[in-house]
Amino acid sequence: MTQEQLWQVLDASWGDPRTLSALLCSSVAAVVLLKWLERRQIQQKMMEARRARDLALERMEKAARRFKQENPGTQTAQILSLTMVELVEKLKDGSLSPESILYTYMGKALEVTREVNCVTDFIHGCEDQLQKLKNQKEKGLLYGIPISIKEHIDCKGHISSGGMVKFLGQVKEEDSVIIQVLKYQGAIPFVRTNVPQTMINYDCSNLIFGQTLNPLNHQKSPGGSSGGEGALIAGGGSILGIGSDVAGSIRLPSSFCGLCGLKPTGNRISKLGVVSPIVGMESVASALGPMARDVDNLALCMKALLCEEMFRLDPTVPPISFNEEVYTSSKPLRIGYYEGDGYFQPSPSMKRAIQETRKLLQDAGHTLVPFVPPKIEYMVDELFTRGLFSDGGVHLVDCFKGDIVDPTLKSQFNTYRLPALVKRIFAVVLKPTVSVWRSLVCATGNLQVPKNRSGSQCSLWSEVRHAEVALEKGDAHQCMHWSAKNLWDQHGAVEAYRTEFIVKWRKLRLDVILCPALGPAFNHGYAGKLFAATSYTNVYNVLDFPAGVVPVSTVTRADEEELKCYRGHYGDPWDKRLKEAVEGAVGLPVAVQCVALPWQEELCLRFMKEVETLAHSMRRNV
Repeated sequence: MTQEQLWQVLDASWGDPRTLSALLCSSVAAVVLLKWLERRQIQQKMMEARRARDLALERMEKAARRFKQENPGTQTAQILSLTMVELVEKLKDGSLSPESILYTYMGKALEVTREVNCVTDFIHGCEDQLQKLKNQKEKGLLYGIPISIKEHIDCKGHISSGGMVKFLGQVKEEDSVIIQVLKYQGAIPFVRTNVPQTMINYDCSNLIFGQTLNPLNHQKSPGGSSGGEGALIAGGGSILGIGSDVAGSIRLPSSFCGLCGLKPTGNRISKLGVVSPIVGMESVASALGPMARDVDNLALCMKALLCEEMFRLDPTVPPISFNEEVYTSSKPLRIGYYEGDGYFQPSPSMKRAIQETRKLLQDAGHTLVPFVPPKIEYMVDELFTRGLFSDGGVHLVDCFKGDIVDPTLKSQFNTYRLPALVKRIFAVVLKPTVSVWRSLVCATGNLQVPKNRSGSQCSLWSEVRHAEVALEKGDAHQCMHWSAKNLWDQHGAVEAYRTEFIVKWRKLRLDVILCPALGPAFNHGYAGKLFAATSYTNVYNVLDFPAGVVPVSTVTRADEEELKCYRGHYGDPWDKRLKEAVEGAVGLPVAVQCVALPWQEELCLRFMKEVETLAHSMRRNV
């Protein structure tokens, strides 16, 4: 039958209701079948990834069991009780072997992941790395130290999925730069840890590897996106981990799990060989950094990473070695501080942690100066949210093609995928309401976002109309320039904000800043609904300042009682959600955040060490 004859038959059938109905039913059935087949294919890929993970963990378990059988006298409890600095010393003097430490931590990591589901892969090359250490003439700064790695950091022979089906099957041909440098310094990367789907979320769940739990309380999230790292280290299955941070993804799990974590200046550590769903996003600085049980571990890791080998492998990283003199200084500091940022009211335990730490620092001889961060509402809405989603969320939505959205991300994803016109309509309809979500709607629609959470009107309607007219006329060139203009304006606004922040910092002659870290650990399901609550951490990604988290206290019953009266700054649904998110946290850790100016990681760590020492001293004296 020719094409013309086929059309004649179809034309004749349009007048027959039964034929038309049959065609429609067939079309619907075909669409449903295709969707079912697509979903089945996705689930098949997920099952294959889970089988690969299970096989890797079986291999890891066999290796750990074999070592234990061959070395029954290994003092595993003693090894697990030592700090990383103590391990380094014992490895150097030969009183402990790299084998005993690696296989001890393998066994413990397996135990922890059975409990909280934090390990996604066993780095099978770790045993080869162990053998190489025997032939190394020089022992690196991290000689024999087993290290856990966030799942999206490339390891040779492994897949970096970022919790997404899209990246499954893409086996990496070489190690990322940071893995190469760690190995150069004698470290042994041995496991990879779980992340939330897309990693633009501070929970830790994806449909490939499942939900990771907080080892301190299984009803709580470990935070994210470096949540697998936080859970494994807090559970004792790793002594040092490498995470990444674009809105607090190192600091939030550190806060939720009672760890120390450092987000360096964005380009202080090489990011070559790291999977990201938002490649090309330069408005908000991402960074790789260490997570550990104490600050000395972070400092040793930074000292090891900031070496000639990293500067050689990645010439774009400024060749600034670790300044030991700054880290070990005992000079009194001039410290700016704030208890709240005026955007999200801190929980009672967050506020108390700052108050107690401020007093400890004052009593220790440091000068404390009140500091008010400028225009936090503007920063969150206009600089952070609009910067992170300056493409209207297109990159993220594309990543979900051929994937299934994790329930913890659905509220965010449903906003990202709204058509731009619908976002514009919502922005108008929601104008009188109190809404953080409306900020996200405006930002992902490439509109001017509100001036504050109380819901002021989006003000770029003239530019929106200008773009609509351009589209109606078919003037794509003009529309493209409108988008570029807005992006450049946004970059300029970030620079202006950074300058304003530094001018205020310099005027007060500050060395560092003390401020809250979001916490305590959230109940499951809330992180995906409270993206804007990261204002305490994301400001330092926008500014690109080094910032670290140190646990200083635990939630008390008095904190929990005070939480019952929590109303927030606006009394809106997001304030109510924050209250619900942190309920039931008595006994869980509470942290503070320490901040320094760009490229001053050593000063930031020195300040963190001071806070840690004073907090430990206070707890001993209680």
